[in-house]
Amino acid sequence: MVEDDGKLSDFEKQALKDRTAELRKQAGRKGGSKKEKDLQDVLDTIRDLPEPDKQIAQMIHEVVTEVAPELDPKTWYGFPAYARDGKVLVFYQQASKFDARYGTLGFQDIATLDDGAMWPASFAIVEVTDAVRKQIAELVKKAAG
Repeated sequence: MVEDDGKLSDFEKQALKDRTAELRKQAGRKGGSKKEKDLQDVLDTIRDLPEPDKQIAQMIHEVVTEVAPELDPKTWYGFPAYARDGKVLVFYQQASKFDARYGTLGFQDIATLDDGAMWPASFAIVEVTDAVRKQIAELVKKAAG
């Protein structure tokens, strides 16, 4: 969060550094090699997460690649993310990234979750259960259209 003095917090500064490093790393990637390297970045990010973030991120990765295989894995501000045509559709914001109580499954504006005049675009996740897995699968299917 932006601190009361209007300056970026240490967490936000780190997120910006992570994004800058990602953009540099991804800049020269093209074609099939790009997708393979982007996938490896996601797998490496998940591998390096502390629990329970690691278990949650792994489950999300499994669900997204199963129900929406057309989405491309990539990292986004240090988060495991899944994109269509280069635009992030869904991502996991790990709790450990911002020292938060829970991680969140977030959807960007290209996700088709619209439901009337208002709908949720992020969901708190504290543990992996069959019910959570099922709900995520339904959300990702709907979001991916």
